[in-house]
Amino acid sequence: MTKKMFYPLMLLIFPLIGTILSDQVDWGILDFLIMGVILLFVGIAITVVSQKIKHPRKRLFYNLVILFIFFLLWAELAVGIF
Repeated sequence: MTKKMFYPLMLLIFPLIGTILSDQVDWGILDFLIMGVILLFVGIAITVVSQKIKHPRKRLFYNLVILFIFFLLWAELAVGIF
């Protein structure tokens, strides 16, 4: 495993800044924890796919599927689309 799988966790800086600077962003510690776990799993999944799948088109397809599932889960948790 590499430390690249932790890079998606850097995205949590944006809601942290928004929470500090604005009243419109209302994230609690549980929100950061849940999104951190989800981003960690996305990072691990993309790292594993990148290491195991050598064919570029298959690797791109699997990474897009991972990102699609992430965005669906994110939208569901954010606004409840389902």
